[in-house]
Amino acid sequence: MADNRLEPLVLTGDERRTLENWVRRRSTAQGLALRARIVLACAQGGSNVAVAARLGVSRTTVRKWRTRFLRDRLDGLPDEPRPGVPRTITDAQVEEVVVRTLEEVPEGSTHWSKRELARQMGISATSVHRIWRAFGLQPWRTETFKISPDPLLIDKIRDVAGLYLAPPANAAVFSVDEKPQIQALERTAPVLPMLPGVPERRSFDYVRHGTIDLFAALNIATGKVISKLSAHTDPALAVHVICDNLSAHKAPAVQRWLLAHPRFVLHFTPTYSSWINQVERWLAELQRRCLQRGVFCSLDELTTALEEWIKLWNENARPFKWTKTPDQIIDRICRYCSRISRPGH
Repeated sequence: MADNRLEPLVLTGDERRTLENWVRRRSTAQGLALRARIVLACAQGGSNVAVAARLGVSRTTVRKWRTRFLRDRLDGLPDEPRPGVPRTITDAQVEEVVVRTLEEVPEGSTHWSKRELARQMGISATSVHRIWRAFGLQPWRTETFKISPDPLLIDKIRDVAGLYLAPPANAAVFSVDEKPQIQALERTAPVLPMLPGVPERRSFDYVRHGTIDLFAALNIATGKVISKLSAHTDPALAVHVICDNLSAHKAPAVQRWLLAHPRFVLHFTPTYSSWINQVERWLAELQRRCLQRGVFCSLDELTTALEEWIKLWNENARPFKWTKTPDQIIDRICRYCSRISRPGH
């Protein structure tokens, strides 16, 4: 139909209110909101060309939705059902997959596989996988945990987490730990580099050229790491050191040294709670980015690699951000305890 012979588009009161609601509501799909604007603009009068220019769309788009509205009214504006294969999995089947995954295990096994559950449900393994993915279920994964038996657990959590969240004024806080027995491993065959579509490949076996121990102190304010004994802190600052319960930390010689140097204060993490020591996060990064895939033909090569990596880290150091409050940590531990405090445990 040519623009100069347009059929008038007249709205009823209810139609106008519905269209205006579609335009205003944030939850309305953008496509539907645009179609409502086109119809409202057409109802004000003017050619398709004028409406298109006003709304920043093509004349073809205006003509399409004007025609659709005149034919089907409001029912013509929502998206039409897309073609495709009809859904074959019912809501009841989805619910049964979720319930059986969470509450049952197959006979003779510890957890479901998608093929085993699909066989028992009479649906495809792909359907089971899609349901698991939609509900965040991963039966093949497991994690371990250990509730600390430390009688001072709560006090130590409040002490260490308090240092992270509100470090004392005029003081430096260091998170200290050891990574023992770092191996200098040389693969028995050259590492094959990554190619498009092919990951890096390395031989399974290796030759070990010895081990070294690494002690590291992470400055929680700057993210920089100290790996050698030297004067790194202002003598005017108090020094708070977060460390684990290694017996050497409590040896008489250490206690005498602390008494002679009162500006140094030790804060101990709870037993079996190395996760609260921030330097562990740095040591995990060291393992992932430097050691895990490194090839070292001697202890000297390993030492050089460690020193170079620490140097590069310190050049771009950023502190880790601690977000959990002591109460949040303790509440989570209490939830674990309530779940495992059942008959038989």
